[in-house]
Order: sequence, then structure tokens, then C-alpha cells
Amino acid sequence: MPELPEVETTRRGITLHLEGKVIKTVIVREKRLRWQIPDILAVILPNQQIQQIHRRGKYLLFECSAGHVLIHLGMSGSLQVLPSNTPPKKHAHLDIVFTHGQCLRYHDPRRFGCVLWTSDPILDHPLLINLGPEPLSAAFTGKHLHHKAQGRRVAVKNYIMNSHIVVGVGNIYANEALFLAGIHPACAAGSISLVRYQRLADMIKQVLSAAIEMGGTTLRDFTDSAGKPGYFKQALRVYGRAGNACVQCGNSVLGQKIGQRATYYCPVCQC
Repeated sequence: MPELPEVETTRRGITLHLEGKVIKTVIVREKRLRWQIPDILAVILPNQQIQQIHRRGKYLLFECSAGHVLIHLGMSGSLQVLPSNTPPKKHAHLDIVFTHGQCLRYHDPRRFGCVLWTSDPILDHPLLINLGPEPLSAAFTGKHLHHKAQGRRVAVKNYIMNSHIVVGVGNIYANEALFLAGIHPACAAGSISLVRYQRLADMIKQVLSAAIEMGGTTLRDFTDSAGKPGYFKQALRVYGRAGNACVQCGNSVLGQKIGQRATYYCPVCQC
């Protein structure tokens, strides 16, 4: 699943090509995504200019004068900027075609993503209004994590993956940040001290920032807006490394399921 770094990498890539450009037409080949692509999209978008492209959590927000297009990449979605006459491949469900001859193509084999429209204030959208702070913002701190964790028995890994606590900390990066912070992923969220949460917040910022700079994490589905894979996978310290030597102490990395998600940790470095 594309996580926050992959989505931010995509945002940066398509921004270079599409901000300020005017939409000519919208081609919908398959409207049955997680929610159906609304018919109004093809009616209202022509002649609209893409003023800015924002990100909130894992959502991409395309600001036009009449409202916003909201896109989520789901489990397998990707966006590419292509010449508008490029023949569509299988699972190319939507093209937003621009007057300068390029198109934004949405590709999603599993169809768990969404492409929606709203003319209301975007941050009041039901999918966005209850989201927690951005992990790379000043609002996200160890103090915030510590305060929200009081009385919670849920595993800390699940806690930091809760988008109501902080947005965009997906499974891969939760594993990596907890390793760097020296915190066992199964620890109860409410049992962790403020000092340890301060380090965890710092490590979340560090891991996500590094992943963005390296282009996201390539597993099976993700490619960036130019069709190139991300490279952060090469820098993973624990994720997917069960049975391998810990990069810090040499003991074997262990794996287990926590909250139905694959979890990796060093039993010596993380407690």
C-alpha cells in the first residue's frame, strides 16, 4: 500500500507538471472504485485550472477554483503524468486530460482507492475532518503522543498507525521508527514515558523524511509519477528482515503479527 512518503513523492512529482495547467476533459473508464467516481467530475472539471496540489495524510487534494478533487491511492493505486495520446493499459481507470497535451492517469488494479469531488471547504470533508496532525509538522510532538496515550492498552505500533492520533504512519514506517526509538512494538501505548515518546516522535519524523527524500518504498505496486520505483527499501533496518541479523546488535530480527499486520523487531534493542 502506498504510504505517506509514496504519496508525498507522487505529489511533488505531479506538481511540477500540473500546477497552473487547465483541464480539457475527463475520461472515466471504470467508475467503480472504493466509492464510485462521481459523474459531476466530467462535467465540472473541464476549463478548471489546477491551482495547487496539497496532501493531507495519504490524500492528494487538487485545488481548483470551484472546489477540490480528492484522490486516495488505496492499496495499489498510482498516478502518472503522460502524453494524453498514450494508450491506456489495463486498470487505467481515469484520465484527467489537460489543454497542453498531457494527462494525469489514475491506475489501480485492486480498485480500493478513490477519486472524489467537493465544492465545500476541503478540510471539513468527512474523510479529513477527524484526522490527527501531520507527522512532519510542528503540531506532532512526543507530548502529543504521550497525552493521547494515557490509559490506552493498545499496542504502541497500532497506536501510532491510528490516523486519529497522527496521519500517515503506515506499517513499514511504524516498524522502522519503533526500532530506532528502541521501543518494542507490542508495548502498551499508555505505559510509555514522555521521554520515550519524544524520541519516538523524532524517529517518526526522521524515517518519513528520509523515505520522502529517497523516493518512497518499493514493495510490489508503487512507482512514482515518472514510473520509477522508490529506493527506501534498501535502507530498511527491520521491516521484512525476520531471521536476519539486527544491524545494531547482531541478534536475529523477529517477526509476528500485531493487529493483523506484519511486525518486525529486535528483541534485544527494543524493550
